[in-house]
Amino acid sequence: MVTNIENQNTGSVHPLKFSLWLIIISILMMFGAFTSAYIVRREEGNWLEFDLPQMFIINTIVIIASSITMQWAYFAAKKNNLGLVKLMLFLTMALGIVFLYGQLSAWGDLVQNNVYFGGTESNPAGSFLYVLTGVHGFHLITGLIFLAILLIASFKYKVHSKKMLRMQLCTTYWHFLGGLWLYLYFFLLVNH
Repeated sequence: MVTNIENQNTGSVHPLKFSLWLIIISILMMFGAFTSAYIVRREEGNWLEFDLPQMFIINTIVIIASSITMQWAYFAAKKNNLGLVKLMLFLTMALGIVFLYGQLSAWGDLVQNNVYFGGTESNPAGSFLYVLTGVHGFHLITGLIFLAILLIASFKYKVHSKKMLRMQLCTTYWHFLGGLWLYLYFFLLVNH
């Protein structure tokens, strides 16, 4: 007799959920190190003062909206509303892509204002900004890949109230990415 590991309820944490939380903790530790290094380096002086790109405000709204659509997809899956699941997953992906485009646009604004990542004209302030937003963008790309896999599964009717593990994992990770961006944005506003 074959059992579905996803549907077993033994009272323990599913290995994939445990792995996701380890990944999230690792990412939090990495960004904690980055932001600590930012503060320490800023206090050493030679720190370029410049305005944060206005696109960061728009991106903050976009990432919050994407978290809302992701949660809506989760609730729709719990109610077996498969059409809404597909629509909300698609919208979440679209908003994630808009966010990435916004980050590239923000980097373009930085370059126009002579804020560079490296080279003779660079400054640690700009370099940190590129690293913080770039590493977050990389993790958002991994979230988009996860979302694409989930969207494909939804078209194969593999996302519904009796198969929620993938949806739970993706929702948790996506909300984490949104929360991480909010932390980074407000950190930069306060410490810039």
